Amino acid sequence: MRCSSNKGLTLIELLVVIAVMAVLAGILTPILVIARSHAQRVECQSNLLQIGSAFEMYLNDYDGHYPNNDDPFLWMGRKWRWLLLPYLSSDAEPDPTNPMGSKRNNARILLCPADSKAVQLWDSTSYAYSMCFYHAPDQINGLTKIEQTWSLKVPCVSIRKRDIRYPSKKALVAEWLSNHETPHVGWNSWKGGRNYLFADGHCAYLRATEINKANDGWPDINLTRDGFLGKDIE
Repeated sequence: MRCSSNKGLTLIELLVVIAVMAVLAGILTPILVIARSHAQRVECQSNLLQIGSAFEMYLNDYDGHYPNNDDPFLWMGRKWRWLLLPYLSSDAEPDPTNPMGSKRNNARILLCPADSKAVQLWDSTSYAYSMCFYHAPDQINGLTKIEQTWSLKVPCVSIRKRDIRYPSKKALVAEWLSNHETPHVGWNSWKGGRNYLFADGHCAYLRATEINKANDGWPDINLTRDGFLGKDIE
């Protein structure tokens, strides 16, 4: 008599293996997505902390004054970056044919890794600078609509670091979009959350509902009540 053995899998065994793999994939995929999202959030916070260091170096070189070039729309990431560029590791260069663009932009520190829109829409800049740091409190209190932050030309005022009343509660820079949660909305929404860099140099991830209502009725750090004398968080 001859003894034969079949080392291959039967159809039933193969189906069992496939089913087990599918179950494992179903369990691991959400975990991997969460881990990736957390890593991107941490990298984004690292970007903001480095941006905070750049602001500090700027303040040291300009007698404690925050960036201000008399452009009322300096808050946009495509604009304030040029004032901070000497303090950031970048070979970005302005494009003389496009005041909102650059010839090249390798300043990855300005781009949140979770931001899917900034590359195409805002020249790879994810972070916005609060208008409160180059406008007087009464000017900020006079702005009651978010559209005014990009349409109304309010004269700029130089602000010094020592004048900030609540540096640990007034946001200096933040992600414009809630990149780490859906929907991806701007500062004119009570949904989502984002990373914020505060005037004292610390960074925190906060939900929109944790930010104080601004003069335009939104969690908008551009229009914080009382401007640089006010608070974005309690």
